[in-house]
Amino acid sequence: MAYNTTLLPPISHTFLPRSSQNLITDDNTFLPKLSQNLLEILEDNIFYDTTIEVGNDPYVKIFHAHIVILYYRSPYLRRILSTNEKRNDGILTHIKLPNISPEIFQIILRYIYGGKLSLKEYDTLDIVKILIAASELSIHELIIHLQSFLIENKRNWMEENFNLIYQISFKNDSFLRLQNFCMELMTKEPEKIFNSIDFNSISEKCLISLIKHDNIQIDDIKVWENVLKWGIAQNPELPSDSSNYSKDDFNILKNTLQQLIPFINFFRLKPKEFLNKVYPYKRIIPKDLRENLIKHFIDHDCKSSIISKRKRPEEIVSNNIDSRIITTQHVELISKWVDKLEIIDDIKNFYEFKLIFRGSHNGFSPSIFHKICDQQSHTVTIIKVKGSDEILGGYNPIIWKSDGSWGTTKDSFIFSFKNKDDIENYILSRVNDKKYATYNNSKHGPSFGNGALVLYGDDFFDKSFCSKCYTRYEKPIREAEGKFSVEEYEIFEL
Repeated sequence: MAYNTTLLPPISHTFLPRSSQNLITDDNTFLPKLSQNLLEILEDNIFYDTTIEVGNDPYVKIFHAHIVILYYRSPYLRRILSTNEKRNDGILTHIKLPNISPEIFQIILRYIYGGKLSLKEYDTLDIVKILIAASELSIHELIIHLQSFLIENKRNWMEENFNLIYQISFKNDSFLRLQNFCMELMTKEPEKIFNSIDFNSISEKCLISLIKHDNIQIDDIKVWENVLKWGIAQNPELPSDSSNYSKDDFNILKNTLQQLIPFINFFRLKPKEFLNKVYPYKRIIPKDLRENLIKHFIDHDCKSSIISKRKRPEEIVSNNIDSRIITTQHVELISKWVDKLEIIDDIKNFYEFKLIFRGSHNGFSPSIFHKICDQQSHTVTIIKVKGSDEILGGYNPIIWKSDGSWGTTKDSFIFSFKNKDDIENYILSRVNDKKYATYNNSKHGPSFGNGALVLYGDDFFDKSFCSKCYTRYEKPIREAEGKFSVEEYEIFEL
């Protein structure tokens, strides 16, 4: 006998027993059973229609799986399966995954079916391998979860194995959280990287990124000692005692360190540090720099024109700065501000301003700014206000990000000029609340303080502003109230 269910009254929770009401309201009650059943399907090898060949000879293993589950659980496998025509002849679909080990894939496959992954069962290196495999299979929720787990629970291990984490994270755009972990460690705790067990394996590019920060929180002599240690480790054939180095040995070390030496600030060393730690290796230092260092430490009043990591002033002045807004005179003044000098002081470091962003060329949207400038540190933002000669700007010694966080630094500042030709008519405002020096908002361009200087909105037109209240900086840099439009803006890396 058939029943017409449309004639039955709707179920009312009011007339159900209390235990039954709980079952209905608790949406997760049956998920463990569902997970268990799906894992049973995987383990029983019943009705499978796909084989997956994992690994490389001689370590290859064949897994049995089901198209419908793979298709909806892994975007990468979905793309592969979509290219296969639907078969009705009983022939199995075959997939090859040579870049993943069978042991790691088995863990991933159980997660795909059952939605379970107990990370306490695995050592940290295996978790990193699982993360790499999850990235290849485009399992995004697992990528996010594994990065958070590593950062929150395996921080010490990652610090000790920094080079491995750095190499992995920057080879994959999906690992943004690990990239941020690496950049923050490099900026705030570089000594942990120098002390990591795989420091000698670190790449030259990574080491340059580490030592080029002016505000690196470690003594300059330690920077030199570790760079030297790294260079020697790249050449194990060198004698263990540097006093036994031949001319060829010094040349080998010089060639190894030639890209790193310009980023070491020898001029801030103490005389004894230079004499005992640097002078024995004088042959690996470029001749001009070596002579100026010797003059500097013999005559303490000597005003050296060469500063490690920067070009000589005459070199920069002879080459016009690549800017449509400021001149080399502005560069000299901003360089003094970076070093916390007064305008009447002799310049110590004439920084090279390397153009990395221009609004009229790259675009004015915040997304473009973050794409180009995120993870860049020691940047100067220069803004031309539309409809006036006014120039605004700011210096950020730490990296830009897009995660909605505040940037903490005591060395940032903002400034303004009345016009391009009168550099003496300026306002300089240094940060007075270092916890809120910059703001990393994906919907904003460069942002300093709580409204001290903000490029805001999709195109910055009629939306950017400088607040006179709650700025986190010493004083406002504009007399005019309200918002302003941006005619042009540029960002330089020092």
